[in-house]
Amino acid sequence: MALGRLFHYAFDAALLSTVVAGVRRSSGFSPRTESIPDETVRSVADKYLGFGETVFDMLQATVVNSSYFKKDTTRS
Repeated sequence: MALGRLFHYAFDAALLSTVVAGVRRSSGFSPRTESIPDETVRSVADKYLGFGETVFDMLQATVVNSSYFKKDTTRS
């Protein structure tokens, strides 16, 4: 039971980090981690957000090479 809950929280954290990466890619806005006073916490936050960037890149590469998706030409 505890292992399932831990997996669920880890998945939620990865999903949140990936969404933040998508927001950064589409809008250019990202969390200001340099304002975190503790260097250790700042480092963990940067690694957490970097993990989301990695997951986003892998998802994007998968979608580009998939036959289930097509490029939306109506967006500019």
